[in-house]
Amino acid sequence: MTRLRSSSGDAGFTLLETLLATALFLIVIAALATVTGQWLPSWNHGFARVQRTEHLALGLERIMADVAAAQFISPNAVVKRPVFDGTELGVIMVRSAIGPNARPGLEYVRFAEIASERGPVLVRASAPFVPVEPDASVILGMKFSEPVVLVRPPFRVRFAYSGPDRLWQPTWQAFDQLPSAIRVTVRNAVSGEVLTVSSAVKVHVTAPALCANAQAQNCKDLNAQIGGANAPNTPNTPNAPNAPNASNAPSMPGASPRSSTTQQ
Repeated sequence: MTRLRSSSGDAGFTLLETLLATALFLIVIAALATVTGQWLPSWNHGFARVQRTEHLALGLERIMADVAAAQFISPNAVVKRPVFDGTELGVIMVRSAIGPNARPGLEYVRFAEIASERGPVLVRASAPFVPVEPDASVILGMKFSEPVVLVRPPFRVRFAYSGPDRLWQPTWQAFDQLPSAIRVTVRNAVSGEVLTVSSAVKVHVTAPALCANAQAQNCKDLNAQIGGANAPNTPNTPNAPNAPNASNAPSMPGASPRSSTTQQ
């Protein structure tokens, strides 16, 4: 007997079909790579811009909170003026200590620009408060720690200070009181544009704690200046009409007018 050959063969692709499928797969991958190569840089640029804006907002929030919380603290028992050195590019002041590892008390806070690979950056650093000599160079030469970058390129920050006269000035050094307000201006160093996030904040404490006592004689002038600076502007009122003259007033009935001559 002869064996019948099975008519059912193994199913599969021919060599030509395999080559065509591979070529089609490579064309699709190349198209996806081209589209991704054109779209990915734009996405990275947009993401970096959003991230840079968020970092700037957080840095400005920290700056505003710190300068508003500046304390009227003298460097020692001899000098009565507060520790505050404000320039256009940085500020040194004293405030209550903050942070997860900070101990209760006061600390020196310094905002200053330092050089980096991408350009100048604004850094916040702090140091525990200790009485020092009245010389400003002693405070400037202190060892500050825990630096935190708040503002990165291309942004740069400029400070301005206002006193009781409500006039902005670029520096505030060796004054007997703290500034009434501090303005923070943010500028794009590349385009020179001033950003709308620039703002100003009032300092909560501008006089020493001694001035809280109404009987303190040494603080009367200072309180008068601060009160005058914070008083609302009142519109000019027209002059009050002149009071009627006694000589022009109408005489009452039955009353004889006064005369400068005696009756004969």
